[in-house]
Amino acid sequence: MGFLSIVPPIIAVVLAILTKRVLISLFISIWVGGLIATGGDPFGAVGVTFMWMKDVMIDPWNARFLVMTALLGTGAAFMFKTGGSDGLIKLLEKKLTSRKRVQFLPYFLGILIFFNDYVNSVIVGNASKDITAKHKISREKLSYILDATAAPMATIGPVSDWIGFQVSLIAAAFASVSIIGVEPYFAFLQSIPWNFYAILCLLAVPMIIAGKDFGPMARAEYRAQTTGKLIEDGSTPLSAVDQDLGQPYKKEGNVWNFILPLATLILVSVWGLWYTGGGATGISVMDALAATDVSIALTWGAFAMTLIGIILALIQGMGMKLCEETLLGGIRTMLPALVIIVLAWSIGTVTSVLGTAEFVVAATESWMSAALLPFLVFVIGMFISFATGTSWGTMSILTPIAIPLAYTFGGVDLVPIVIGAVFAGAIFGDHVSPISDTTVMASIFAESDHIAHVNTQIPYALVPAGIAGVLYLSYSLIGSSIVLLVLGIVAQFFLLRLLGNRHEKKYMDTKQKIG
Repeated sequence: MGFLSIVPPIIAVVLAILTKRVLISLFISIWVGGLIATGGDPFGAVGVTFMWMKDVMIDPWNARFLVMTALLGTGAAFMFKTGGSDGLIKLLEKKLTSRKRVQFLPYFLGILIFFNDYVNSVIVGNASKDITAKHKISREKLSYILDATAAPMATIGPVSDWIGFQVSLIAAAFASVSIIGVEPYFAFLQSIPWNFYAILCLLAVPMIIAGKDFGPMARAEYRAQTTGKLIEDGSTPLSAVDQDLGQPYKKEGNVWNFILPLATLILVSVWGLWYTGGGATGISVMDALAATDVSIALTWGAFAMTLIGIILALIQGMGMKLCEETLLGGIRTMLPALVIIVLAWSIGTVTSVLGTAEFVVAATESWMSAALLPFLVFVIGMFISFATGTSWGTMSILTPIAIPLAYTFGGVDLVPIVIGAVFAGAIFGDHVSPISDTTVMASIFAESDHIAHVNTQIPYALVPAGIAGVLYLSYSLIGSSIVLLVLGIVAQFFLLRLLGNRHEKKYMDTKQKIG
């Protein structure tokens, strides 16, 4: 399909940003993909569009993911209805007495919940959205903190389903070019310091919290602080538990109604990740994570979370009718997100059918050299992951190509650098693309308008991405990842400080002119 293969994802992103109507934008882009696939037949394009949507919904992994998302909504609903969220606020509000301290709560929780990005968004969002609202922190800012710590943390955390998946890709690529003497997991560990975007992104969050906002985020924060409006007038949050469920059943909140469902979700999910990967057969934890079925494990965790929520509700005295209403209300909060996820998956099908990723790789292969390879792999990964909305898909496409190229151009020494670049590029798109499932999840559990979340966080993501690109270009001159990282961290600190000060000065100058 050539250049036409990149038209549908471009239309999806541009329309979503211009119209702020993500559902319509996604549907139109899928239809355009159908139009290209059918050779310009508009009626055939409609048929293909709905066939693609049907196919992604009946895929076993996707179907379980939709069920899991709905169950996470019901679990969150019972947390709210039984007063768990109120109880958490009462426990924390005595210690979290300033806006900056409150913003560090979701950041540190996001670092701690490293084993899965979806669970990260659920736990951290539910734990912090009420107390951040009390301190007039915009939903855009909260969703950025959730998004910036979920996937970046999962890809470098000590143990996660992401790492298991990544190691399995490395192992397959090693086998394809007969790389021996280097264990895939060891190669992954060596690649972590070269995953510049994930590390810089994680460090950008506290730098921004402790410093000053800039760009669209600064305007969102000013609105929240001065008017108390957590979202902009006319915006539509992807979920709003309190609107769908009314008031908590009892005024006196109990933090255990938050902690118990949360602990259940974590414990059952971690056990499920280990068990479905064959952990009970005696294999290592990393081997189990490499073979795990994430959709089954997390569905078990989400169901157990909801079940504990129902039990706690019944103990409180809530009747079966109210429990059923809470259950349905929780699913209702997830409906916009579920539709977006299905459409985002369908865009993934479009890009696969049209060969978007293959076109991008083929168009850039001729530029490759040992000095440019990490940078080009990073940029290609950024583009593919942003256009397709999938980091795992990007890793699956690039890893089998990038590792053999690295081995050919620079031997074993270049391999960990390129692995880090692959994962860094994939994480960027997963972080900022409006059609990424983790971006959607951050919007859901921060109760943010989705396009507002995307628009406000893109400038924040471009700073670590830009610095990461420069670091990859500099690797052949400075061979140490640690030295490069230190230079990148220092550059990021001063750049974020400069941008924050410039925005503040511009705002003060404007205010004086108006005054």
